[in-house]
Amino acid sequence: MTAEINFMVGGEAGQGVQSVGLLLAKALARWGYRVYADQDYESRVRGGHNFFRIRASDVPVEAVKESVDILIALNKESIDLHRREIRDGGVIIYDGEKVPGLTGNDLFSVPFDRLGREAGDAVMANTVALGAALGLIGYDFSLLNELLTGFFSGETGAKNVKAADAGYQTVKMFGGGRLKMTRAGDTKRMLLNGNEAMAVGAIAAGCKFMSAYPMTPTTAIMEYLAAHAAEFGLVVVPAEDEISAMNMTVGAGFTGVRAMTATSGGGFCLMVEGLGLAGITETPVVVVEGQRPGPAIGLPTRTEQGDLEFILHASHGEFPRVVFAPGNVEDSFDLMVKAFNLAEKYQIPVLIITDHNLANSYFTTEKFDLSKVTVDRGILYDKNKSTGEYKRYAYTESGISPRAFPGDRNALVVADSDEHDEAGHLIEDAETRTRMMDKRFKKMEDLKKEMVPPKIYGGENAETLLIGWGSTCGVIRESAGILNKAGGNYAHLHLTQIWPFPADTVAERMKKARQTYVIENNFTGQLAGLIREQTGLASVSILKYDGRPFTPDIILRELRKQR
Repeated sequence: MTAEINFMVGGEAGQGVQSVGLLLAKALARWGYRVYADQDYESRVRGGHNFFRIRASDVPVEAVKESVDILIALNKESIDLHRREIRDGGVIIYDGEKVPGLTGNDLFSVPFDRLGREAGDAVMANTVALGAALGLIGYDFSLLNELLTGFFSGETGAKNVKAADAGYQTVKMFGGGRLKMTRAGDTKRMLLNGNEAMAVGAIAAGCKFMSAYPMTPTTAIMEYLAAHAAEFGLVVVPAEDEISAMNMTVGAGFTGVRAMTATSGGGFCLMVEGLGLAGITETPVVVVEGQRPGPAIGLPTRTEQGDLEFILHASHGEFPRVVFAPGNVEDSFDLMVKAFNLAEKYQIPVLIITDHNLANSYFTTEKFDLSKVTVDRGILYDKNKSTGEYKRYAYTESGISPRAFPGDRNALVVADSDEHDEAGHLIEDAETRTRMMDKRFKKMEDLKKEMVPPKIYGGENAETLLIGWGSTCGVIRESAGILNKAGGNYAHLHLTQIWPFPADTVAERMKKARQTYVIENNFTGQLAGLIREQTGLASVSILKYDGRPFTPDIILRELRKQR
């Protein structure tokens, strides 16, 4: 039987909600559990309601559940907002000395504030709550001790251990093991969020330059790379705005450096002219775009999948590009490596579209296999294998011209943001324009062969097909599994490599099913529209656009409505 527990930490900004949530996720991962954790927070430094959800199971999980086993309520508002989500037999851990007068069998009072002060500082009330929550499930305190001393340094670590022990012992005395769990195993796994996985992928791929302007939800990529810049020979430039960040990234790519930038949808709006510059100069760049609800500032700390059409058509004119949409941390790592290789091999921009949900949610994962990482720099100019004058945009059968870098004493590299001839000089005639457009789009023929088909979960002859893209992978797959266990016949097709679009595979699977649903976090059904455009096949959309991610319960409810 599957062992599983669901936690929620609730409070306001400034109470350490994220710290407790992350430490709880790490603690459960160290106990051998597979963990998925997401966070919901407001766009403010202090105040507002924030919560962090952690789901731990002895089988893989990549979505949260709506019911909660243990709510760690750091303020009364968290009890008021989330008490209805506590399952029968679940527990709310709260500070009864700070929030008096509450009654109910689901309440368990622990004096967070007082015990934190006694341990050395009232700010450690959240660590008291952490110890209490882990005491309720019978967690091994020696592992928590080890985790806290590693997470905090020196005397701060010792104080936090003391605070956690105070909460742990209080629960042990009055109700420890009330929701008893046992260790799931000794397997060590990494706990990463999508941003961290992409940053690690960039390092593994040989990225040497990043410029970005801080924008939720992708700021952590720049922070991670900056923290490890000296170790891996990276240059990380915090730009004054997104226009500068994109232009610096294109400039670095032009000189032969593996370069990237990362931003939000709003920041990407400012980057599209620079993206077009990369397109016409055939400069390899990698761009990470983190979706959040718009337009304008919208909900800057919430999630959505509203930028797909924007990414596919960003910048005026036409030029080849690749669009990836990772579904979990493994995809985030793998597709980042692939993005750098394809960008250089085909001399194009590659865009990785993520969202707040994936970027800031945590997953347990096995150690990445670095032995599988290869670096493909494409066709580089070699004077000994060339005849005549070097031409940066020489016509070739594949559309890919040998690339030389500025400063090469054997090759004069000329580039122009206007349309140009083979040598890179500005032109105005129709014939050269046509040939250059044909040359650039020839690359798409081979690019299509580089794309991996969509992931397909479920039987070949499923009656109902569920289609998704990006961060909805885990929640749709779990939903299909629940339906199949109940006697249904469902399959799940998931797109992570979106452009060039795998029209043949998608059409083939849709034609086998009696009904197809496309599940996505936007208002207009953008993937469903793209499928219809590319295959001529229609589907039913299940949409969510309130800034919050899907859960299996939501998908199941929506599917029942369609029957």
